[in-house]
Amino acid sequence: MAEKLQAEKKSVPIIQVKNLYKIYRVGDSKVYALGGVDFTINRGEFCAIVGPSGSGKSTLLNMMAGLEKPSKGEIVIGGTHIEKMTENQLVAFRRQHVGFIFQSYNLLQTLNAVENVALPLSFRGVPKKTRNKVAQKYIKLVGLEKQMNHMANEMSGGQQQRVGIARALAVNPQIIFADEPTGNLDSKTTKEILGLMQKIVREQNQTLVMVTHDNYIAKFADRQLHIVDGKILKIEEQHHHNTEEETGYENEM
Repeated sequence: MAEKLQAEKKSVPIIQVKNLYKIYRVGDSKVYALGGVDFTINRGEFCAIVGPSGSGKSTLLNMMAGLEKPSKGEIVIGGTHIEKMTENQLVAFRRQHVGFIFQSYNLLQTLNAVENVALPLSFRGVPKKTRNKVAQKYIKLVGLEKQMNHMANEMSGGQQQRVGIARALAVNPQIIFADEPTGNLDSKTTKEILGLMQKIVREQNQTLVMVTHDNYIAKFADRQLHIVDGKILKIEEQHHHNTEEETGYENEM
């Protein structure tokens, strides 16, 4: 019964991309960064967009996050067409609905873990006591209870990335976008962070869209969209029973 409910939860589309193009003009010629992309991502799904450098994957992520405008096509998030929004509407949309996890962590070195996680809530005008309580909840969720008062520069790369994940979750986003989130981490820490991301998607019913060039990292996702030269080449599904089944990272490299 629980599995059926989980399947029903996942069958609700949260992102719909239809006939999406991004065309850049270089002199007299046109360069197609994206050439007619179509797919749907469901609520509660961990999806990886995987492809080599220059394939269009980061452009696609930026457009879904409302950071770049498409040349043509539709992006529907939670029933809302974001391609028609003004810049001010997009800023408000991102603030209300989107969480970001960056490769470079983007933590403020002069703030401790709780203050870094609480920062996006302060932009929303959430009172200090409330936002700190929320921040502490998510820091515990990512397993950093003992590092709450550590400054960012006192933490390892893996710990800083965990703080980055907690910060993305603290705003209770509809969708989390992660751009090469383990790019600066060693193989052991990479596995830990990806396992944590799987766990959060399952337990919090979050929707997570991750961009990566690495096929091994993409396998941690429920689905992989393989993109080459601005077009989706194939879509693969993974069936994860638990994260212990993952193979050793070193063997894959």
